[in-house]
Amino acid sequence: MTAHGTARWFEMVGEVLVAAATQAGLPPECNIRLVERYIDGAELSPGLVQGLRFDIVNGKPAFQLGARRDERGDITVEVTKAASYTLNTLRSEDPRFHAAFTNLLAAGELKIDGDLSQLGSWFSVVHDRIVDHTS
Repeated sequence: MTAHGTARWFEMVGEVLVAAATQAGLPPECNIRLVERYIDGAELSPGLVQGLRFDIVNGKPAFQLGARRDERGDITVEVTKAASYTLNTLRSEDPRFHAAFTNLLAAGELKIDGDLSQLGSWFSVVHDRIVDHTS
């Protein structure tokens, strides 16, 4: 188990994303960037706050720990630390997850710019894998 919001936790999230994308056998023409960061994130290193950048370039996935406060991707997710903790401790089939997701969006504690479905069907397994490793 990895403590939520720590640098190691973001590394785990990146590793889960890379493993799931790799297992999916992405086509070489796949190119997309996901940026996720805490709206109220602490600085991880100079210029980078809690979050990550996940890139698929020519079908090859990779991630970078941390995100710039103004960084954008094809998909950009901005979330408060508290909202992230709530979502990442509830499995996707839990009705409380869907209620929390809807309520956090409405409250502005979760903002998604772009369409997560652009990542493909492989992305659907990622959330529960992260939950399984979060404390």
